[in-house]
Amino acid sequence: MKKILLVSSILFPLLLSAQTWSSDVAQIFYNKCTACHHPGGAAPFSLMTHAEVSPLAAAVYQCVNTGEMPPWPPDNNYQQYQHNRALSNTEKTTIIGWLNNGAQEGNPNQTPPPPVYTSNTFLGNGDLQVQIPTYMSKATTQDDYVCFNIPTNMTQNRIIKAVEVVPGNREIVHHCLVYLDPTSIESTDTIGGNCASPSNGSTKLITGYTPGATPMILPSTDPVKLGLDIGPGSSIYFAMHYPIGSYGLYDSTKVILHFYPVGTTNVRQISAGPLLANYNFSLPANQVSNLNAVYPPGANTIPTNFSVLSVFPHMHLTGTKIKAYAYKPGADTIKFVNIPKWDFMWQDFYFFKFMQKVPQGYKLKSEGTYDNTANNPNNPNTPPQTIYSGFNTTDEMFLTYFHFLPYQPGDETYDLEALISASLNDYPINDNSSIVAYPNPFDQQLTLSFPKSLEPNDQLYFYNASGQLEFKLEPESGTTELQLGPEQIDWNKLPNGVYYLSARLGGQLLSKKLIKF
Repeated sequence: MKKILLVSSILFPLLLSAQTWSSDVAQIFYNKCTACHHPGGAAPFSLMTHAEVSPLAAAVYQCVNTGEMPPWPPDNNYQQYQHNRALSNTEKTTIIGWLNNGAQEGNPNQTPPPPVYTSNTFLGNGDLQVQIPTYMSKATTQDDYVCFNIPTNMTQNRIIKAVEVVPGNREIVHHCLVYLDPTSIESTDTIGGNCASPSNGSTKLITGYTPGATPMILPSTDPVKLGLDIGPGSSIYFAMHYPIGSYGLYDSTKVILHFYPVGTTNVRQISAGPLLANYNFSLPANQVSNLNAVYPPGANTIPTNFSVLSVFPHMHLTGTKIKAYAYKPGADTIKFVNIPKWDFMWQDFYFFKFMQKVPQGYKLKSEGTYDNTANNPNNPNTPPQTIYSGFNTTDEMFLTYFHFLPYQPGDETYDLEALISASLNDYPINDNSSIVAYPNPFDQQLTLSFPKSLEPNDQLYFYNASGQLEFKLEPESGTTELQLGPEQIDWNKLPNGVYYLSARLGGQLLSKKLIKF
């Protein structure tokens, strides 16, 4: 078998003195930027190539230097989450240094093959698809916020194990919040352009879509199987946001639900809801106001242990910061989320890397600040007016949603990223690549067969399902087949799940979807 050189950040750091797009910067953009900034993506322009990035050097410098991009509102020093888009200090320094030194391309033949982006679904067709009717955006000088309540037409109870939001037009869907309306009490509202949320407390937020987001996949294999109930008479409620400038463009976003097989046992039910909520407030004009919410109210405390999977803070346009945590006098504070600079345009469920145990006797609390003055460029009113609690974007809200469930011993020790990656084995492989991989799914041994002999400058990169580089291979030229066993790669360092081989072979880009189990 041919000798293989494995270059991987999980094995050792590779330090280069000269900063170029090809050798140093492209991979950072692939890992942190191009999930949105690729052709057909949600961002208004692509950043996949040096030719696309270099004319925007000044804008890139400004956004990276100020932390505006990539968008990642949570404070990573407060809590750690899955799918972190924030730049590390090293990544930020590399980009800034590259820009300050002329943004050189380097050798284009050394540019890594990029991640694979497709308009297809990530998880396949699922068990139930619920789609909004084709809608034309009315966003001219203001953003367009509309809501659709679509019946599921289900005839039996099922348990959800994954939810994928598929935008009908990725170029205009800024975000979509997806709720489960168990009794179809909500109504569709596409008239005023300012519908941001459902109006009934029984309608629960279950997931959301923002550009670059991945599906909500719950662990569905032992030792932890989690799910959400859905049944007859229910609807899926879509809260859609279309940005300024999208007028006249059409969208038909859909939600794909994946269910456990009927009869599956030992599925632990999770709940999703705004445990921290304040609906009774007003924000006086020309004032900065502080709000808080506590759960349980009054002198009560949490009566039993429970586990938290995710957190989703929610405010509207005058919000400026929000924090949520659990506390008990004389005990450690359990940190959920801290967003020091709230941005209504970028909100999401943040899934913890490990479930957070909240013991009996604790209370939950959220704290938020609102700037209802002329100094707030996002203020919907000029001049400022008193703003009341309400469901439209010109109103305000103060909510913090959670995915949570009753605690079981050991919950806080489970690596959610690894469990979710392992659960991806339930979903199909669909590709027509000329690269052959077998077995696929694989465990400790993978064989790759190529359509032609590899050349000296050919490149083979392994990306995870989020588009982040795991490692690269540099085989000897003349190779047509690679056998990758534990002698070549320590597969145990990679969690089970979906990966993509992205290859540049003789100048041609090829890819292959792989599943490790």
